Amino acid sequence: MVDTLVLHGVDTVFCVPGESYLAALDALYDVRDSVRVITCRHENGAAYAAEAYGKLTGKPGIAFVTRGPGACNASIGVHTALQDSSPMILFVGQVPREFRGREAFQEIDFEAMFAPVAKWAVEVDDAARMPEITARAFAVAAGGRPGPVVVSLPEDMLTDEVDVADAKVAAHASPEPSDEDMARMRELLSASERPLVIFGGGGWSAKICAEFEAFCESNGLPAVSSFRTMDIFNNDHPNFVGELGYNTNPKLTQRVLDADLLLVVGARLGETTSQAYTIVKAPRPDQTMIHVYPDHSELGRVYQADLPVASGIGAFVSKARRHLQLDPGRWQTWLKDGRADFDAWTVPTDVPGPLNPAELFVQLRDILPDEAIITTDAGNFAGWTSRFYKFRKYRTQLGPANGSMGYGMPAAIAAKVARPDAPVICYAGDGGILMTGNELATAVQHDLPIVLLIANNSMYGTIRMHEEREYPGREIATHLRNPDFVAWAEAFGAQGERVTKTEEFRPAMERALAAGRPAVIELVVDQELIASNFTLSQLRERVRNAAK
Repeated sequence: MVDTLVLHGVDTVFCVPGESYLAALDALYDVRDSVRVITCRHENGAAYAAEAYGKLTGKPGIAFVTRGPGACNASIGVHTALQDSSPMILFVGQVPREFRGREAFQEIDFEAMFAPVAKWAVEVDDAARMPEITARAFAVAAGGRPGPVVVSLPEDMLTDEVDVADAKVAAHASPEPSDEDMARMRELLSASERPLVIFGGGGWSAKICAEFEAFCESNGLPAVSSFRTMDIFNNDHPNFVGELGYNTNPKLTQRVLDADLLLVVGARLGETTSQAYTIVKAPRPDQTMIHVYPDHSELGRVYQADLPVASGIGAFVSKARRHLQLDPGRWQTWLKDGRADFDAWTVPTDVPGPLNPAELFVQLRDILPDEAIITTDAGNFAGWTSRFYKFRKYRTQLGPANGSMGYGMPAAIAAKVARPDAPVICYAGDGGILMTGNELATAVQHDLPIVLLIANNSMYGTIRMHEEREYPGREIATHLRNPDFVAWAEAFGAQGERVTKTEEFRPAMERALAAGRPAVIELVVDQELIASNFTLSQLRERVRNAAK
């Protein structure tokens, strides 16, 4: 099994050690000079890190966890990989084969458990099939729509001795659009007055992104990011017009509704991107739709496109550049208006309190180099990143499209392991950071100098927002009494600072980047700042007016 990992270029493994897969750990000992083992403090941290590593590198991220509780803890990382289309392989220790079916200690049927959230879940009964199944796991995880694979490893199987040939490196077949697809696409685009390109999903690379930008530019097409995939397109490029996520620019929402054609490349158009299936209606959108996706089984599953195209992202973009050259001038006003709306949306406004998160992310545009990686958790606080920061290079944004709290810290660890020379910033809320903040110990242990920004407003802000909207004046369960985050950071061996005013941020950030060790900056945020585009008081006023 480990030989097959090495054969496929694995250089990093994330794990929480367990007795159920000791033999696998022992095999990793033999390759410790070429495969780095990152020991995490919780299985959800290991799984998140593997998902982020796969998302960042395009190669399956690898995690090992133990049976029962370990696998349950890791399941959220598998779900994240599924909804984010990230290649990942989770190896799970299992009870010995002779004990199965007796509800043995920590026994779970992993094939049944992971079937709904993995591309493939398999248990290996015969050690002779280990190279075959491991190689297939790589092929499934990275092929078509990338995603997670779970491989269950019975403890006694791992110590069987067998004679078996080595595996071969899994090859990936990538479909490409037909000439008929290109001809029909040209016909539909030529008839369009207000086209929009919506991009996202997995299967991209820096080269594909550059070619995609050139395609949009040469054809005068405005490009829109699906939820948390802004780094596919340089946000400073004049053809980029915004992101469809939470707290989306209302003018962009209207622009999608006004569009007469949507060229969807690599995005599933899930609930968040489609604004709960309102601006892109399912199953039949009001707009003409061309849907390009690497997995034919996704096409037609939610949306009935006018032109479904089963194609790898790279193959489509390459062929589109060669065969689609339309008059960019006909949509010039449509494009410029979209870009002007985006530029206006990213200018900070005055907010209550002495610390303005918008100003912080505008400052980060200048402080950080283009290759810096920002990881985020789920929550309203993350809206300041997507609205006010500018992602300029591919895979500098790592955020969970499935809205999973606790993602940011493990993702930052994975990012720093994968790209040690790039600054890595984790931006987390005070709720999410205490779900996986224990992984700060992992960063310290493995000498990973990440910078952690904690937005502390002493509440589960997103849920408080929903409470105020749905059940005004009846707040419950969302208030948080937090630790002293500076002392918390220092207890791990990290540098800690607290920022309460906007003008304090830049020098604190510069100190953190120069620290040479993990650093934590607590940002004390006014509770009025419930979202990036409205305050708590404004939300309450809306609710009162709606009730009249």
